[in-house]
Parts: sequence; structure tokens; C-alpha cells
Amino acid sequence: MSTSRPLTAAPHLIELAIGGMTCASCAARIEKKLNRMDGVQATVNYATEKATVSYAEPVTPDDLVATVEKTGYRAALPPPPTPTAPTVAAEAADPLPALRTRLWVSVALSVPVIALAMVPAWQFTYWQWLSLTLAAPVVVYGGLPFHRAALVNLRHGAATMDTLVSLGTLAALGWSVWALFLGTAGTPGMTHPFSFDIGRTDGSGNIYLEAAAGVTTFILAGRYFEARAKRTAGAALRALLELGARDVSVLRDGAETRIPIDQLAVGDRFVVRPGEKIATDGTVEEGTSAVDASLVTGESMPVEVGTGDTVIGGCVNAGGRLVVAATRVGADTQLAQMARLVEQAQSGKAAAQRLADRISGVFVPIVIALAVGTLGWWLGNGAGPAAAFTAAVAVLIIACPCALGLATPTALLVGTGRGAQLGILIKGPEALESTRRVDTVVLDKTGTVTTGRMSLLAVTPAEGERRDEVLRLAAALESGSEHPVARAVVAGASEAGVLPPVIDFASVAGLGVTGTVDGRQVLLGRGRLLRERGLVVPDDLARAATDAEAAGRTAVLVGWDGRARGLLAVADQVKPTSAEAVRRLRALGLSPVLLTGDNATVARAVAAEVGVDEVIAEVLPTEKVEVIARLQGEGRVVAMVGDGVNDAAALARADLGLAMGTGTDVAIEASDLTLVRDDLLAAVDAIRLARNTLGTIKGNLFWAFAYNVAALPLAAAGLLNPMIAGAAMAFSSVFVVANSLRLRRFRPVS
Repeated sequence: MSTSRPLTAAPHLIELAIGGMTCASCAARIEKKLNRMDGVQATVNYATEKATVSYAEPVTPDDLVATVEKTGYRAALPPPPTPTAPTVAAEAADPLPALRTRLWVSVALSVPVIALAMVPAWQFTYWQWLSLTLAAPVVVYGGLPFHRAALVNLRHGAATMDTLVSLGTLAALGWSVWALFLGTAGTPGMTHPFSFDIGRTDGSGNIYLEAAAGVTTFILAGRYFEARAKRTAGAALRALLELGARDVSVLRDGAETRIPIDQLAVGDRFVVRPGEKIATDGTVEEGTSAVDASLVTGESMPVEVGTGDTVIGGCVNAGGRLVVAATRVGADTQLAQMARLVEQAQSGKAAAQRLADRISGVFVPIVIALAVGTLGWWLGNGAGPAAAFTAAVAVLIIACPCALGLATPTALLVGTGRGAQLGILIKGPEALESTRRVDTVVLDKTGTVTTGRMSLLAVTPAEGERRDEVLRLAAALESGSEHPVARAVVAGASEAGVLPPVIDFASVAGLGVTGTVDGRQVLLGRGRLLRERGLVVPDDLARAATDAEAAGRTAVLVGWDGRARGLLAVADQVKPTSAEAVRRLRALGLSPVLLTGDNATVARAVAAEVGVDEVIAEVLPTEKVEVIARLQGEGRVVAMVGDGVNDAAALARADLGLAMGTGTDVAIEASDLTLVRDDLLAAVDAIRLARNTLGTIKGNLFWAFAYNVAALPLAAAGLLNPMIAGAAMAFSSVFVVANSLRLRRFRPVS
């Protein structure tokens, strides 16, 4: 009687770094092997080269690594997270330099081989032997990654695009070597003239070196551009953790000591001066200040903090000196938790199955079976071995995806090049696949729909007061403060000329500022500050303040000589193009949603101004990810547009992430598309361009296969003239390139 193994512990979650994958089918194979283990649930992401695995005892991480390695791939356990190192799994050495060298060597050797084969006038007496000398290193050295992958696939009974490339190029090279040494192709003066008639040949005088070298080089180029796009897989996490402070001033025995951040312990008291980053999560023990938390929380307004308030590591102290007691350090801080969120969201994102691999999953086995069947049929019907092998090799060669190697990279290069001219950066083919299916676009408010900077929007003088005088004295008083509201007031008074000096300037925590300007005791801040100091607030100014706050603005009163003299309304201003961008997003079939950590009143006011009906406000960074997941759970395909650290995990979790390039490196690295222009209309252009590029790739793939499929029956029948095959390959490649170049005519809406 068989018994199942009991699971003696709750499931554990681990992430493995996977090496050696060459296509999406590799990820599927590893995933299948892991999921066959008892108590294991695994998701393997080809794009990020990681496996997220849930397992329970008695399975151990070493068992998981061993299973991956038995499947023919590499696996590594992640290092423990530290405050100074990103929490990313161990990465293999950067493959780009070796791949780049392999590509350039192949290009340099392939060009003369292809030129000699395609231009009969250049075929001198021993041209075929020079072609062999140049083509052999391309197939053997340049195509080595494909041959290795094909060998791994063969050991596990699988076939991928690498299998087809390896078989086709080796068959072309092998037959060419046979024809040169044992056939008639090595005869001095042999030429390959262009001929468009179809007739049987025994193949002993035909060489296919240009096909072998050209296919290897084209596919290698595509693999290189793919690897270059994937190299930044862990950059979001590195950028996120780099936002934290590197060192900190700790109070020990009454003196300040500067120490590296990784030496900070829970309970340590440290000093944060104006303009410095808060080193870690903690509680304020001394001082008051305004803390700019927009990078982490998304709040457009700085948060006033004082004794007993909590602060978050990575935020910037915009006001006075603070003494903070550390409550969480290292991997326990909110910043580190956000880094884990980004990593989990990236790993959990469904792997974008590459279009070429999807098609080749069916195409490759059919072609191999057809080649074997062709060989057997000709041998069985009494044809000589030369004719039979010629037909079989012709099947492999014509099916070898020359144009397919260009289909994705050329469209991607032209599309990304045009996008770069328009301020749109597309990270790779995986970023394109969701654009056509997206039906919901989630917009961050601060820095995306709005400018992210406080601006002075209105000055309302009390009855009998002059507007310019109210603004002049308010700006003079605020010139002594670094608070963002103060900077907005000073900037709004730029036309007032030189401002008078301030004497006895003082900040009242959470309420406002006071000082003497032109001999007057001036107060600026909330109504409570003025009333506590005995100033009368007229009803008209009180109503104006209420109206301003209802509209999502920050209202500050300014007064002197016993009464309030005016009201200043400050807000994070909506970008001029945001409303038009929302209208155009709707025209693309997308439903806009405004998502923000700001308060609901401000969010609703901004949403009404730009024409968004659905508003989700007052959400924490962790909750932004949950909101995206909830929308996806409702069956929506979600695009997210954001710019802050607080948006990074949501950008990674969304089906399509678009980061404003004026935002943080974290948001940019976690996204699929980056908008260099500080303009929401760029999001419209990005989605349109991505959809056009994806459509071009699909068209290229169709025609690349159409040429192959149309010629396969001729090859199997032994009627395929090698020059017609070469011409068909060349024409299909030219067609793919020309089709891709049409993307250069893409025009933005803005």
C-alpha cells in the first residue's frame, strides 16, 4: 500500500535564479518538472529568468536546485537581503560581451559569403573554398549557443527554435562540405548562376554556405538584442534600495558619530538635518519639521511631523532638525519591503510567451518530421542517396527561419528608434504583447496627471486690502522657509521684485510661520494659528478658505495688525495636456482610473478637472499593488502610468507599466514602457506605437513563415533549385525589413 508523504510544515516561498534558458518553452519545461514534486507549486518567468516556488517539508531548497539541474539548466539560491545590497537572486555573469563578440565576428565573416553567393559576377575560380573557410567559423563558433541548446533539448526529448536553427545550419554546412570534397562543387571555376527554372538535381554540385552563415548571423543578432533588453531585470530593485541613505549621524554619549547605514541598530538615536534623507524608519524624539514623503507615499503635500510621530526611511527632511529613534532597520524597513514587492510583482507576472517560440513549438516538429519523411520516401522509391539527402536538406534549409530571425528584432529596432525620437522607450518584445488587450489604464496623480510641484493658484485679499501688498508681505515672510508651500508662494510673487527682509522668523509646528516684515508682525498659516494669536478672520476669507479646501487646494491665511488680510491658495497643478490625454485614452478603448495616496478631496477635484470618473484615493504603496490585482481579478487587463517609488511595485504588477521619465529610476526600471516626455499625451503615443509595433511583428512573422511553408512542398518533391531557395530567403528578409521600416512614419498625436 502506498502512502503519501505528510507535509509537516507550512509552505515556504523561495525564488531561484535560473540560467541556461533560451526560449519560453525552456521555462515551461522547468516549471513542469518542479510542479511534479510533492508539495511544490512553481512559476518560472523566462523574461526575468527566475522561478518563484512554494514548497513544504520534507522538500528543501537544495532539492529544488537539484531538480532544475537534472532538467538541464542552472539554478542558484538567492543571497539573504542586506540594507546595502539589492534583494535580487544571484545573477549569472553578464552574457552581453561574449554575445556581442560572437555577433560581430559572425557579421564580418558572413557578409562576403552572402555577397559571393548572390552576385555570380564575383564568383572567382576558387570562391567556394573561400566561402567554406569563412562560413565554417560562423556556423561552429557563432552558432554554438544554438547547438548547445539543441543538444539540451535533444536529451530531454524536446524541440525548439534552437533545434531548427542548429539542424538547418549544420545540415547546410555538412552538405556543402560533402559537395565540395566528394561531389562536384569543389571543381575549379564552379559557379552558382541565378536560375528560376525548377528541375531535379542530385545536389552534388550545390553548396548552401550563404544560408548557413546568414541564418546563424541573423538569429544571433536577434538573440543579442533580446539579451540586451533583459540585462536590466534587477535594476528596479537596485535603484529602489539606492534611494536610502548611505550613512547616518548617530547620537552616542551626547556626541554625533557618522556611521555606515548597515551599522545602525534598532533603538539608535540619529540626527536628520534639513535636506537630508531619513536614514531608516523611526519615531521622532526631538524637533519639528515638514517631511517630503512623495517618493514613498505619493502624498503631494509634505507631512508635518513632531515628537512622537513616525517617519519612513528614504523620505527627505524639508524643514528643521530632527532626532529620530530607529524602530526598523535593514530588510525590515518600508523601503526594503517595497523592494520585495517589486521583485514579487515582477516574478509573478505571467511570462510573455514569445511569438516566434509559440509558432515554432508546432512548426519545428512538423519540419523535422517532413525532412525525415522526405528522406525515407525518396530512398524507398529507388532514388539515389544523393537525391534523397538533397531533398531532405532542402526541406530543412528552406524551413530555416532566416526572415524569422529578422521579424522581431527589426520591427523592435525601428519601433524603439522611432519611439526614442518621440520620448518613448520600449524595453522589448514582451512589453508589446499586452498593449492590444489592455482595457483599463490606471493613472497615478502626483507627477503624472499633475505637475508634482506646488504652485500658487490664487490670492484673495480681504475687503479693503491690495492683492499685491498681501502677496508681497506673505512672500517676504515665506522666503525664510524651505517648506514646499513657502517655495510656491515665493515663486508666485516673482513679479513683486525684491522682497523686504524678515526679522524674528519662527516656525510654528504644523500651523504656520511668523515674523516681522516692514515693522509689522506678520502671521501666515492655518486659521487656527491666526485665531490663537488673537487675529480676526473675516467671514469672506473663512468662506474662501473652505471653498479652496473643498476644491482640493491648500489654503493659508496671512494677517497682521489684529486681523487676517488675505488668503493664498496653493495646489499641485494639473498638467495642461492631461485632460486631452484622458480623452484620447478613452478613444483607444481604455477606461481611466485615478489612483493616488493623496486625500480623497484632492483626488476627486483633479479627476473632475481631467474627466476621470473612477477614483481610488488614500492608498498606501502596498495597497496600490492590491488595487491593480483586484482590477485584474475583475477580468480587466490593466495598464499603469506612474512616476514615483510608491508606483514601482504597481507598475511591475500591471499587465503594462508606463513610467514617466521625469520620475524615479525605480519606477522607470519597473515599467515596460518609459515616457521621457513629462506629458501624459506621451502615454497615448506609447500605447499607439506599441500596438503598431506588435502588429508589424505579427505581420513579419506571418510572411516569414508564409515563404517557408509555400516552398516546403517544392523542397520535399526535390524540385527546389538552390538559387530559388536563396532568392526566396533574401526576398522574405527584404520584405520583413521593408515592412518594419514603415514604423518610421508613425506620427504622434501631440
